[in-house]
Amino acid sequence: MKLHTLLSQLPFIDYKAYDNPEIVSIENDNRKVVQGSLFVCIKGLTVDAHDFAESAVNNGAVSVLAERPLDLTVPVIVVESTRRALSVLSDAFYGQPSHKLHMIGITGTNGKTTTSHIIEKILADAGKQTGLIGTMYTKIGAKQFETKNTTPESLTLQKTFHQMVEEGVEATVMEVSSHALVEGRVHGTDFNVAVFTNLTQDHLDYHKTMDEYQRAKGLLFAQLGNTYDMAKPKFAVLNMDDEASKMYIESTSAHVITYGIDNSANLHAKNIQMTANGTEFDLESPFGVHKVSMQLVGKFSVYNVLASLGAALASGISLTNAIASIESVTGVAGRFELVQAGQDFSVIVDYSHTPDSLENAITTIRQFAKGKIIVVVGCGGDRDKTKRPLMAQIACKYSDTAIFTSDNPRSEDPVQILKDMEAGVTGQNYEIIVDRKEAIYHAVQIAKTNDVILIAGKGHETYQLIGDKSYDFDDREVAKEAIKGR
Repeated sequence: MKLHTLLSQLPFIDYKAYDNPEIVSIENDNRKVVQGSLFVCIKGLTVDAHDFAESAVNNGAVSVLAERPLDLTVPVIVVESTRRALSVLSDAFYGQPSHKLHMIGITGTNGKTTTSHIIEKILADAGKQTGLIGTMYTKIGAKQFETKNTTPESLTLQKTFHQMVEEGVEATVMEVSSHALVEGRVHGTDFNVAVFTNLTQDHLDYHKTMDEYQRAKGLLFAQLGNTYDMAKPKFAVLNMDDEASKMYIESTSAHVITYGIDNSANLHAKNIQMTANGTEFDLESPFGVHKVSMQLVGKFSVYNVLASLGAALASGISLTNAIASIESVTGVAGRFELVQAGQDFSVIVDYSHTPDSLENAITTIRQFAKGKIIVVVGCGGDRDKTKRPLMAQIACKYSDTAIFTSDNPRSEDPVQILKDMEAGVTGQNYEIIVDRKEAIYHAVQIAKTNDVILIAGKGHETYQLIGDKSYDFDDREVAKEAIKGR
């Protein structure tokens, strides 16, 4: 694509004043630049790509998009926001790929990953070729790729959508983080369905207040558009048991599908029965009452399923077929995942890393546990510090034994993180074991028949971030080793 054609997408740019080379790629990482690239300077929290513009030119960039004038040998186009411009240019360069896909975006504090996987399975069972973007990985058909962020930068996102279109994907399900919404990473993405799971405390290191956090999530629904297209209708799927949904209903002009347990909704779960092996409930809907019998456990799982059913209906899939798919779901890696190694007690690994998700996990276990509950939990470094004492309080309140340990301390001192947790429960019954492996081994060692161990916080993660290094660490594998060594 010619530079002039690309720049014509940006208003108030006198693109004819510049040379018009062929642009073979758009890059925001100077190390990925090739001959013929347009390099876009993004100013991040720790790195300013303007400092690497000269390196990009040396690597072959034929033009640079920046937020300030730069003394370079190639045209430098100055715009007010390179991040916003990157969204526009990426969408144009890759031929607006999201317009060719059925796009489902999921936002909320907890449940995004599980809900996205359930929806993806419903779509696949309905014969759709699917794509998935989220915390665990990016998936195009049967192929999986690693991801750095829950929601990638706009350039990576549009490139991924383009690849999905090229490989015959029809429907894409993706997690949409609050950070991504604020930073405009999904600008240009044409969502058909937006799903809201819940809003509880998290990421206040970034958003500062719950009001700002709520507003950030609401951007997904406001950005669904303001028109009614009968050929491509827009839907907002909202949790009526969460107060934030009232704001999101006011924020969107899209068709609304509601779900809930405690409050009346289009999709309403009643008579919930739970065991250690699954959950049953009656689903009241505009299409009658259906019995749902699923292998997932917990009230939070019912919410995830209701959200998934709403997205399925918005995608034109019958309720009967969607329920059949849900009943065959066995779980998602690291989400309330059972670890079996021949022991006579239970071990569950869960990603619960917020106060709400931890409480949900432990109270769910309490409903079927025959013995005592042992919780191994920590808090990540360089993240919201205000939730640390809350996590400790919940662990002590709902479990019989709480073991505080390291999560991903990153650049922080793990001992200080644990002191922040301990401040919320001074004098209560808990143990502190800094080394996470040692903490898991200790939990396994003290467990008795019918006890339940919950290892919380990291879930599917196969690493631990300490300082600036990443070490191999998988809660599930460590637990198995501890059980076999007992």
